[in-house]
Amino acid sequence: MDTTQTGTISSTGNTKTSTWRKSDTMWMLGLYGTAIGAGVLFLPINAGIGGLLPLIVMAIIAFPMTFFAHRGLCRFVLSGKNPGEDITEVVEEHFGVGAGKLITLLYFFAIYPILLVYSVAITNTVDSFITHQMHLPSPPRAILSLILIVGLMTIVRFGENFIVKAMSILVFPFVAVLMLLAVYLIPNWSSAIFQNLSIDGNGVGNGMLMTLWLVIPVMVFSFNHSPIISAFAVAKREEYGQDAEKKCSRILAYSHIMMVLTVMFFVFSCVLSLSPADLMEAKAQNISILSYLANHFNTPMIAYMAPVIAFIAITKSFLGHYLGAREGFNGMVVKSLRSRGKTINGDKLNRITALFMLVTTWIVATLNPSILGMIETLGGPVIAMILFLMPMYAIHKVPAMRKYSGHISNVFVVIMGLIAISAIMFSLFK
Repeated sequence: MDTTQTGTISSTGNTKTSTWRKSDTMWMLGLYGTAIGAGVLFLPINAGIGGLLPLIVMAIIAFPMTFFAHRGLCRFVLSGKNPGEDITEVVEEHFGVGAGKLITLLYFFAIYPILLVYSVAITNTVDSFITHQMHLPSPPRAILSLILIVGLMTIVRFGENFIVKAMSILVFPFVAVLMLLAVYLIPNWSSAIFQNLSIDGNGVGNGMLMTLWLVIPVMVFSFNHSPIISAFAVAKREEYGQDAEKKCSRILAYSHIMMVLTVMFFVFSCVLSLSPADLMEAKAQNISILSYLANHFNTPMIAYMAPVIAFIAITKSFLGHYLGAREGFNGMVVKSLRSRGKTINGDKLNRITALFMLVTTWIVATLNPSILGMIETLGGPVIAMILFLMPMYAIHKVPAMRKYSGHISNVFVVIMGLIAISAIMFSLFK
């Protein structure tokens, strides 16, 4: 019965893999929506502060680094024996029960804090908009955060397809505003950044290589959408059968081209319209590039746009990261019950997970603990290891992945992963 079903899916996939479907567009935008969050509003400051050369290098390696790494993780999920296996099941299948439990635990605790950060960020953004733009008194934080998180969890309750559809819709206004702003800034472009081309040093007092080293993690997390890759791979395998890998690679490529072109154009436009000293000032003030541009060019409209863009960005990123956090939580529960010879209904487990996420994100959004940023940073090396190193290790150790060996892109991914992890660790302990 299973064999027949798989064969049917596969044969259907063979005739229609080359055809681009509406669901492919939806997932392409969903991947973009997960990756490009509110962090993009700080990227011009973090990336541009080192001068033009690191920015050019970043633009050159952004696509290959993002595409090859995420394609590797997607292939890893697709390498599972049975359709419907997510990353937590595939890890156990390839590396054993013990390693499976450990990686599932790390996977959850790498993504879950990001979800908590987004719950705090969306509460802060709306609260700031109410007080500064609408000139109204700040509402009780507990009530405001509850309304916002219940709203987000309502979308979640409609299921995975609805989540991805909601994210894909939110991408349109986000990209439109980002591109309009980038074009709007063109008349303000200046040559100030070109005066900062020294190989020996830059505006922040670090050498060129040091700046490049430290900017790699910024780039990794600016384009990271690993939390949604597993759900994406499972959905496409169900839709395309044995041809899922080709289609997934194509969708990833289109999504990453869109990411790199839109984000890098926005970053370059912002950086070219400001001097290195301006970027240093924005960094010191710890505000988004939109808030700084609004003050710098005395344009209140940008100040009004900033929280709206941030709200859209945080909403879509929250939804994408929820899928990954839910997978990790479900995986931990399933593995724990399995070791005791028990099982749980999938729908019941999703309801328990949703309740856990709702309560914990609401509590954290209300309390706004200062330690949250540190916890999120600690998850950085784990995300980099799962995204860059684990699939490459699997290519050498897992028979189902061996067909992907022997490509120079694998070496590139490992090098980028090691650079990112070492730079994150350096930033943590310096």
